[in-house]
Amino acid sequence: MSLVVDAAGDHFGDYEDYMEDKQAGPNMDGRQHDPSEGDSYDLDNELPDYYSGSDELEVERPNAPSDPESSQELEDGEVAQEGCEPGPAPASLNQQPSRDTDYPLPYIISYGGSAGKPIRRDLPSDQQYEHSLPKAASSDYFPFSSRIDWDIARWAKLHSHLSASAVSNLLSIDRVVAKLGLSFKNSVELNKIIDTRIPQGRPVFQKSSFELEGEIFEIYHRDIGACIRSLFSDPEFAPYLKYAPEQHYTDESCSVQLYHDIHTGEWWSSTQKAVDRLKEGGTVIPIILSSDKTQLTLFRNKSAYPLYMTIGNIPKEIRRRPSYRAYVLLAYLPTSRLSHIPNKAARRRCLLNVYHSCLTKILSPLVETGKEGMEVVNGEGVAYRGHPIYACFIGDYPEQIQTTCTITGDCPGCPAPHDTLGEFNKDDANNAWRPLNRVLDALDAVDEDPIGYRDLAEELRVKPIIEPFWKELPLAHVYRSITPDVLHQLYQGVVKHLISWLKEACGASEIDACCRRLPPNHNIHHFVKGITSLSRVSGKEHAAMCQILLGLILEIRLPDGISNLPLLRAVRAILDFVFLAQYPVHTSHTLRLLEDALERFHSNKHVFVNLGIGDHFNIPKLHFASHYVRLIKLFGTTDNFNTEYTERLHIDLAKDAYEATKMARWLERKEKMFRHEQFIEWRLQQHPMTTPPHPKPRPDSIPWGVPGMDRCRTLTVAKYPTQKSTTGYAAPHFLPALSRFICLFNNPTITRRGLDKVAEFTFIPSRYLPVWHTVKWTRRDHLAGEDVTADSIHVHPSTTDSNGRVITPARFDTAIVADGSVGAGIMPGRRIGRIRVVFSLPPSVVNVMFENPAAVPSHLAYVEWFSPFRASCDAATGMYQVSKSMLSDGTVLASIFGPVAPSSWTSSNVLDKCSVFYMNPFTDRHLYVDLQQQSTEK
Repeated sequence: MSLVVDAAGDHFGDYEDYMEDKQAGPNMDGRQHDPSEGDSYDLDNELPDYYSGSDELEVERPNAPSDPESSQELEDGEVAQEGCEPGPAPASLNQQPSRDTDYPLPYIISYGGSAGKPIRRDLPSDQQYEHSLPKAASSDYFPFSSRIDWDIARWAKLHSHLSASAVSNLLSIDRVVAKLGLSFKNSVELNKIIDTRIPQGRPVFQKSSFELEGEIFEIYHRDIGACIRSLFSDPEFAPYLKYAPEQHYTDESCSVQLYHDIHTGEWWSSTQKAVDRLKEGGTVIPIILSSDKTQLTLFRNKSAYPLYMTIGNIPKEIRRRPSYRAYVLLAYLPTSRLSHIPNKAARRRCLLNVYHSCLTKILSPLVETGKEGMEVVNGEGVAYRGHPIYACFIGDYPEQIQTTCTITGDCPGCPAPHDTLGEFNKDDANNAWRPLNRVLDALDAVDEDPIGYRDLAEELRVKPIIEPFWKELPLAHVYRSITPDVLHQLYQGVVKHLISWLKEACGASEIDACCRRLPPNHNIHHFVKGITSLSRVSGKEHAAMCQILLGLILEIRLPDGISNLPLLRAVRAILDFVFLAQYPVHTSHTLRLLEDALERFHSNKHVFVNLGIGDHFNIPKLHFASHYVRLIKLFGTTDNFNTEYTERLHIDLAKDAYEATKMARWLERKEKMFRHEQFIEWRLQQHPMTTPPHPKPRPDSIPWGVPGMDRCRTLTVAKYPTQKSTTGYAAPHFLPALSRFICLFNNPTITRRGLDKVAEFTFIPSRYLPVWHTVKWTRRDHLAGEDVTADSIHVHPSTTDSNGRVITPARFDTAIVADGSVGAGIMPGRRIGRIRVVFSLPPSVVNVMFENPAAVPSHLAYVEWFSPFRASCDAATGMYQVSKSMLSDGTVLASIFGPVAPSSWTSSNVLDKCSVFYMNPFTDRHLYVDLQQQSTEK
């Protein structure tokens, strides 16, 4: 778990001798201590009479410096002693937000010239919307009479899974309408108000039809130009729109370039130059299309084929959030299977023609406006001359093949033959695209030489479609427009193949056994039944599997004595690629790491051939990974383009709409309500003092930061403790550690021998301590204006029923702790610890025991330590090995971790029974980034 807890310093002297003396010496009550008697104490009972540190730490500690200036005061009142390594003392839980790293703002080079220059200023979009209302619309909620009238209407139309009949049934209850003062009595009347009295939101749908092979096809689509203007003029997007390309660097030397949003990529810069040659001063509007056929019902096999569109001027942090509606449903494409055509090849060819005919019809306005430009006005009323240029296509492999007219089994972007897809060449992957000019030249001459075109199409391995939709689009390169897709290409493609290979190589039973024994973690999904028997695995589940995959096969033996080192290296390489590919910001350096990870996989993939799993790797989705570096440089990072975003839209814009039977009209009404809600909130802000409740203000433009990597975290705990006891927390040396913490806090310069003596006679004047079972770290989502949980630690003993049966197993999470030490290694000053107790000291104790009560942290944590990180990681896995610190008397349990997971290990006790552990770098993306940075700096 990649959390940081600031630990207080502690002194131990010669720890082994100290422990031996205390274990051999008598207690105050004359009894010898027997470790088997129990290892937890309740402060309600008699205080224990011996004081020591945790039995899981063995360190040689130097003498404390005598210079008082050698101590360093921390923000929350803790003191870190120089040269002293902290023991398992209570650790302070800092209540203030903290940043691991504050990334500096990039050095930005603007495109220059007149690119993205405004041409005039008009009224803001909210004021234009207001002018479209009748002059008699005096109410803020017009056409609704009151706030409750509007709220009920909004609930009725925007609440998911709420049918029209359910609304009508509710309103038909006696006196409901009269009591609430509603202006409508049923859903029919509400729809009439929306249709006739609320201005149009986004463009209406048009219906077009054409005939092919004796069948009439109908398309419901919108005017793409109107959709572009609608997105561009949305007042929510106005502070964030990008109007010209930029180059971002880490500093003024411009040696390390940054890539994140599409405006930082090379495509926008090169396209802007081409637009300027046509007509200088224009604003490039990158058109991003996405399509994916989706199943609507299992009964009768109903399906929908939505086509979505967005523009690259909207930053990716907004585009990827469905609630911001940065994608617009452009069309519903025909879903006919042409089953009346008996020949399969002819049927596939006709379906492909239908697809391209529909897109040609929908995108035809881009031919003229891409060259000459069109006027677009942002939400603040500033007008620009925009040139909409087809830039990117997001879709699964079948849609990619359909869009590029390539042969199934080939790469949709490059000319590599199918039987060579398993090979990897960095130079070919970064430079080669299919020759678009040759295809376009052949299409121009098809009327004169149709046979020659078919021959050329066969040579180029493309399907001989006469009128592909991208034929006339200006500055469009369809083979270059196919973007990386984390969901379908990596998780549902590469990772899915990898898991099937590991299942065959290592055995399903052993993988599942290891999976069931992994300890719980906030960021990790616990597959209680294993992973090999799951069917219809989602992308989210594949992502969860990636977090644990390497740990499942660490000690598994391969058949016939085959070394497992190439297997571990291959799996680590794929996981590195998957995690690196999802960086929200890439640099020239991280792109080299991405390329190196893929190269490492291809260098070790022979292990799967040796195991007899397969004899080739000609997999299109695996091959397309070789194009990621080049495409990220062109269009920005992969979170600009992910089918996960548009698949989420299927629920709102396809499946829910299908249940409403009239998809287009249903969606138009919903979008009207969304736009009217924006207007009402804006109108209420004009006089907030007189119109309660006060509306939520629109956020101002947020300064640029590292997208998706905001590391500001705030620690939160519940206002009231979970209980007042420390029984059952398996913290045998809790009181001795707390005594040492108090003594060291009061006298930071005390020597270690002096600390031993003072701590032995320090008693806590309290019969109980309040403890908490959960600690959370939250982060601020600035766009949504709310706090969300980023991580958590669970610390609680097991619970039992009246018969003594365990209901909830004990859970004591691990964390990366800032231990205050100074040294080298992968994470200097940090160490893995297991949190045993989270507690606070009552005011009566603080006032009596501490010389400066105001400086005492409000919450503390009792931490048991693992060994420090080694100087180097495991060569095969790249993971760092740690273990419980052992005492010379062997009191700490040591078990052998063999190739088979012991049956006595469970998810709840593995941290107690196992002796050797690997730090998992895949639990959290921030931890992964930190480790990558530390390892490369070394």
